[in-house]
Amino acid sequence: MTISTLDAFREMEGQDLPVTDWMEVSQEMVNHFAEATGDFQWIHVDVERAKKESPFGGPIAHGFFSVSLASKFIMETVSVESVKMGVNYGLDKVRFPHPVPVGSRVRMHTKVTQIDAQGPNGVKVFWDCTLEIDGVEKPACVARFISLMFE
Repeated sequence: MTISTLDAFREMEGQDLPVTDWMEVSQEMVNHFAEATGDFQWIHVDVERAKKESPFGGPIAHGFFSVSLASKFIMETVSVESVKMGVNYGLDKVRFPHPVPVGSRVRMHTKVTQIDAQGPNGVKVFWDCTLEIDGVEKPACVARFISLMFE
């Protein structure tokens, strides 16, 4: 969905965005995330040990990997043409109700909950994000993501 200006985007307040496409979570992605963050806990990166010892039957993605997908999925879902820059501002109410097994598919449901003025050329946007796992009733991640966007 492409929107021309921040003024037009403000009309999205209170609305759901289209659900994203599915994305498969691979072991390679999880390993790269571990390398980037220095979090090499065996439940994520040691496939054989995770198959034998984990209560999940195999490796799972990091919880912070799950929440980090919010930026990617939001950018894929909505674009404001007049925006010159956007930055992550923070997160509220982050929960990880269900682990994401490596090899599973995820997609995001997003609602534009609130849009506040941020100076003369910007907005602060509150996005309610729910990361769904294909075939699993509980979500992988539920979070309020906050970003700034400037024209």
